[in-house]
Amino acid sequence: MLILSAAFAQAQIGGRTTYQFLNLPAGTKQAALGGRVLTGVDYDPTSGIFNPATINPKMDNQLQVNYANYLGDVNYGTAAYAYTWDRHVQTFHVGVTYLDYGTFDGYNEQGVSTGEFGGNEVAISAGYAYNIPFSDIYLGANVKVISSKLEQYTSLGGAIDFGALYYNEDKDIRIALVVRNIGTQFTPYNEVYEKLPLEVALGFSNNMRNLPLRLHVTLENLQQWNIAFSNDANAQTDLDGNVIEDKPGFFNNALRHTVFGVEIFPEQAFQVRLGYNFRRAQELSIQDTRAFSGVSAGFSLKINKMRFSYTHARYTLASHTSLFGVNINLQ
Repeated sequence: MLILSAAFAQAQIGGRTTYQFLNLPAGTKQAALGGRVLTGVDYDPTSGIFNPATINPKMDNQLQVNYANYLGDVNYGTAAYAYTWDRHVQTFHVGVTYLDYGTFDGYNEQGVSTGEFGGNEVAISAGYAYNIPFSDIYLGANVKVISSKLEQYTSLGGAIDFGALYYNEDKDIRIALVVRNIGTQFTPYNEVYEKLPLEVALGFSNNMRNLPLRLHVTLENLQQWNIAFSNDANAQTDLDGNVIEDKPGFFNNALRHTVFGVEIFPEQAFQVRLGYNFRRAQELSIQDTRAFSGVSAGFSLKINKMRFSYTHARYTLASHTSLFGVNINLQ
């Protein structure tokens, strides 16, 4: 029985599915708050890319554009727009996520140059949210078309996101449940159909009563409990020369599902955002080295009908990443 159970054991979540870019942060605000926020019921329409239940009338005629030089020549960006039809029909939403991998030098198996090649991926979504009458419950859904080109290989796919949100506006309590990336490849890269990065996540946020703070807690990747793995960089050697492997325990694995975020002055023209992602911190950690990998921070500033935002985060030990965003009120 133990041998059979090991056959079904899984650890790290990367490398098992295609279209991994769908799990990149949707915007500067989400990136600053740890990379996962499911309860953003405000002006920012990019929150609807991750949780369609957050699509709301505050987003009406708001256009948000975000850009990041992810690493090297890899460029990443998102854009979103929302429109409220009326109180009965409520709000519609469109979003775009784009990733350009830059150019690479190609060689065949004999080492002969085959020229440069590139790769890019894009997902276009259309979403809608509905407030159940006489309740604090919101339901939403996104439909996504996904296109990917990696060198000479292309793939086309589709996915659906479902979200539910409880929002008590008087107490500013928000609880969200999201199931993302339910879909398939319509055409695979090379005859082999791959799975999409399905994710189940739960989020909570609340305003502090006497402080200008909004706290966010998100539990990500709930579809798979064991997401911890042994990190060779954290292995230790005892006095006898025996190597002691890094073996994450139950508590360590539980924390890797957790993301914390704090908004300071959440309702003001100037906002400060801080976040901590335990999984990112653990996966990029090196013993006796301060990398600050799980920490992210940012701010936003509103000037007339425009709001500018910036986020600093670290997704690799080789480089830091800056994300820039601008929100335009088109009303």
